[in-house]
Amino acid sequence: MPVKKILCSLLFGISCLSVVAQTSPTPPSTKKEKKEARRERINMLAKQEEEGEVVFNKQSVFGFKMNTDGYGFSYEYGKYKSNRKAILYQFEFNEKKHQKEKKISLFDGFGFSNIIFGKTNNFYQAKLGIAQQSRIGGKGNKNGVSVSGIVGGGLTVGLLKPYMVNVVIAGQEQRSTFPKIIDSNYAIAGAAGFTVGWGEVKINPGVHAKTALRFDYGRFNETVSAIEIGLMAEYYSKKVSQLAYVDEKSFFFNAYISFLFGRRK
Repeated sequence: MPVKKILCSLLFGISCLSVVAQTSPTPPSTKKEKKEARRERINMLAKQEEEGEVVFNKQSVFGFKMNTDGYGFSYEYGKYKSNRKAILYQFEFNEKKHQKEKKISLFDGFGFSNIIFGKTNNFYQAKLGIAQQSRIGGKGNKNGVSVSGIVGGGLTVGLLKPYMVNVVIAGQEQRSTFPKIIDSNYAIAGAAGFTVGWGEVKINPGVHAKTALRFDYGRFNETVSAIEIGLMAEYYSKKVSQLAYVDEKSFFFNAYISFLFGRRK
């Protein structure tokens, strides 16, 4: 009798487990199920947008930027106000190069060293700004390209680091700058390197403004993959020296293209 009770109890328990297993929802495990779940999510986001709801709340984006006069990196935090508008808080760090800069190779007795003849300063910029992003168009399909207009501006801190070179004076190697040696007979041994001169950096504050178009692929995806093409204007409180015997200026204007990667939430 006890054995029969035990067997009945086991059978009853197995039956209950099978019923629970059949009724409990199972998470998507195969590639097909995952793809279907993603499609359903995209359809839901598309419906929310059609109804005027905010699809995402915020975004965090990193970028690599190529200017007509240099290059740089950027970070952006965006806050969505609606499905068409967002406020962007941006930080950039760039290096600006003069269009007349030319590298030449020198033999220093051990090998060849590249220098930029006549360069007076490395010109870096740290920018902190705010911009508005407004979506102006895009393809109708759910993973189309969204086109947005961006207008913004902010503060800029220009950093002028003296461009140092190694020179031979009275048989000894020393470091100097081109303004001091360009009319002398000192032998140039090569560039001193990126790490030299930071203790003599001069700060030149300024402002900047920009306008751009951003092409965002897959606007309903959590992943940001975009290209931004725009124009940038910068004005500094003091004139900037980049090359010897070249006019210094305070106003800079350039075009740029940025490759942006990040996530939305």
